[in-house]
Amino acid sequence: MPENTPQPPPHPSWENGWVPDTSRPPGTRRLWLAGTLAIATVVACITAIAVSRTTPDQASATPPPPTDATLDHGPGLLSFASPTPTGPATPAKDKSGMLTTSPASSSSATASAAAPGTTPKSSPSSAKPTKSSPSKGSSGGSGGSGGSGDSPQQSPTHKSVRSVNYPDRYWHVSDGYVKLDPVRGSESREDSTFTVVKGLANSSCYSFRTSDGKYLRHRNFVLRADRSDGSSLFHQDATFCARTSAYSGAVMLESVNYPGRFLRHQSFQLKLVSYQSSDLYRADSAFRLVDPLA
Repeated sequence: MPENTPQPPPHPSWENGWVPDTSRPPGTRRLWLAGTLAIATVVACITAIAVSRTTPDQASATPPPPTDATLDHGPGLLSFASPTPTGPATPAKDKSGMLTTSPASSSSATASAAAPGTTPKSSPSSAKPTKSSPSKGSSGGSGGSGGSGDSPQQSPTHKSVRSVNYPDRYWHVSDGYVKLDPVRGSESREDSTFTVVKGLANSSCYSFRTSDGKYLRHRNFVLRADRSDGSSLFHQDATFCARTSAYSGAVMLESVNYPGRFLRHQSFQLKLVSYQSSDLYRADSAFRLVDPLA
C-alpha cells in the first residue's frame, strides 16, 4: 500500500493578494538600502572636506592687530643690554642727579612700610624699573640745594646715598660693609660720602668710590668696600646702572653682571636681591643721591 506524505497547504494568496517574490534571495532589498545609505554618507563627507578646504578661515587668515600685551618685549625688567622696543627714550633728569627714562605706564599704590610704624613719604607707582638713558646735564641733591655741573659720565661727583623709606639713614661703610646708618660724627659723614664716577665695566652706568680709594662692590650678593684688583670681575661687581624708581627723585641700582638684581637694604644691610613686585621691595631698593654729608 503506497505511503502518502502530507503536503503543506498552498499559500492562500487569494486571501490577501500578496504573492512572494521568488526571483531573488531574501534580504536583497535591505542590502541595497544599506549600500545606498553608505554611499550617500561617503559623498557627504567628501563634499564637506572639499568645502572646508576651499573656504578660508577668516579668523585665522587675518591676524589681530598688536596690543600692549603682544608688544611686550620682556618680563618687565629691562637689563642694561636690552634693546629699546619703541625707539630711543627721551631722558628726563630727576632730583637724584642721575638721568633716567620715565616708565611707559604706572598705576598708583601705597607702599608698605619696611618696619612697623614706618610709612614711606612718597607715593610709589607699581611700574617696574626701566632702563636709564644717561646724558649730559646738571646734578643736584634731592636732600639739599642742587648744584650745577656735568653728569657722572663727564666728571666725578661727590654724593651721599639716602634711603627713601628711612630718610634719616644713609649708606655708610662700617667694618668694610655698606650699611644703612643714621648720621653720627664727622668720621661717619666721611664714610657716608662717595665719589660717583662712570662705571668701571660700563661707562653708561656708575661706580661708587670711597674717600680712601676703595670701590663699593657686591661679593656673595652683599655690598662692601674693596680695593680694586684690576680684574674684569671686580669691575663688573662694582658697576651699577640707575633705573627709574617708583618714587619721585629716587633711583634703583641694578647690577651689571646680575641683571634683574638690585641693591636693597634688609635689616639695614645693603644686598643685591632679585626684583620683587611688592611695595616693600620697591621702597627698600629706592635711594636718593643727595648732597655730600662731608
